[in-house]
Amino acid sequence: SSQWMYPSEQQFYNAMRKKGYNPPIEAIPSVLKIHNAVNERSWLQVRKWETELHNNEDPKLVKFVGRPKDLSPKAFFNSRVLMTQEPFDRHDWYVEDTNGGEPRRYVIDFYEGKEKAVELQKQSLPIMKPPSMYIDVRPALDTPGAAVDRMVMAAREALPGLTAAFDSFKKSD
Repeated sequence: SSQWMYPSEQQFYNAMRKKGYNPPIEAIPSVLKIHNAVNERSWLQVRKWETELHNNEDPKLVKFVGRPKDLSPKAFFNSRVLMTQEPFDRHDWYVEDTNGGEPRRYVIDFYEGKEKAVELQKQSLPIMKPPSMYIDVRPALDTPGAAVDRMVMAAREALPGLTAAFDSFKKSD
């Protein structure tokens, strides 16, 4: 099948146990929903890179590697030199371009987010908030082209008006 299938609750529970975690069985439905939502957010970011930089409108995930114990070079630098928090998980996703060529590898670091102050908390009312999370998605620096992709995307995010004008100029050619 060309569509990604998420694990069942039982498969997810078994995977957690295999990794050495002992989650309460009653928490699995909620945890699995969060897990799947985080993966969807990650995939949207991968698709943004693919669409904006490679005109790959229909990328395919061809390989997934969970690397929770491995720090990416960026996460290592940030946590050891800049003294920021380490990610709680890391994935490497390999994405196939519909235009051909070798799959591109993306590094995804998952960080616990900072909690935001909520007015209701000041009133001591119990509220349920979704977990706060930061997801850092970027091409792995496997090729010089990946480094260029990172620089181009950084410029696009820093100068959105300029890049929008350039994009509209390119489309008019």
